[in-house]
Amino acid sequence: MTDTPGIPGLTLADADWLAHAALEVRAERGFPPLAVAVVDVTGEPIVLRRDDGGMPMTSRIAVAKARTALLALKSSGQIDLPGGIVDGIQHLYGGDFVPWAGGVLVTDGEVILGAAGASGGHALEDEAAVQTAVERWQENRSSGG
Repeated sequence: MTDTPGIPGLTLADADWLAHAALEVRAERGFPPLAVAVVDVTGEPIVLRRDDGGMPMTSRIAVAKARTALLALKSSGQIDLPGGIVDGIQHLYGGDFVPWAGGVLVTDGEVILGAAGASGGHALEDEAAVQTAVERWQENRSSGG
């Protein structure tokens, strides 16, 4: 037993489930190879998976999209800011701010548990993969699965 406090939110099992589900959605819908990241409430990766054939850069972009959702408290694709403001925010966060679709919050009601991000397809495909995975995860939790 340790005296170190834990971080509330997603477990490793939750994060694995979400990443696998997002990659299943990718396969079901015929999207290109994706990288999927699931981060905790601090923005640190719990799980990062990249499909065979996925571009290496997609891994970092997936993490950045998930972190962007956390920073904005909404899906990364819903961010509508002028370029100069985006540039400033990217500078503040070391380039880890990507206001393109593909990063979504993982919530339990009104409580944020973490975020998931994807990269490798069209931004809307990235978002569809992780959003569908989050919805399936929430349904699975509510049904006791």
